[in-house]
Amino acid sequence: MERGIHEPDWKLFRKLQPLALDRFCQRVITEVSRLTADTDKSNHERYLAMYKLLQQRDEEIADAFNDTRRSTALVQLAHIWFQELLTEEEFARFSPETRASVEAFLEMWRAY
Repeated sequence: MERGIHEPDWKLFRKLQPLALDRFCQRVITEVSRLTADTDKSNHERYLAMYKLLQQRDEEIADAFNDTRRSTALVQLAHIWFQELLTEEEFARFSPETRASVEAFLEMWRAY
């Protein structure tokens, strides 16, 4: 597995990353809305559930989107793909080498 991402894939990644971030944020907002709408729980229980969810999602968003560089793009793309934030068609636009690298990361993570 190489250490970087090819220039055309880097440009595509930078183009698709904002779209993936928007999808991630929308998903989290939907999850928070569901949690806060659960009137069977007290306000405090809903707050705690929301807080726990946001802590977890904050780690996920950091892994996929913080401090983007060419040297981290493949790992970030793997996180984005793992989170299902790209469509099959969008992911297929990457080169076979990049897709193989992403799949290799996913296989390593699944082994743990």
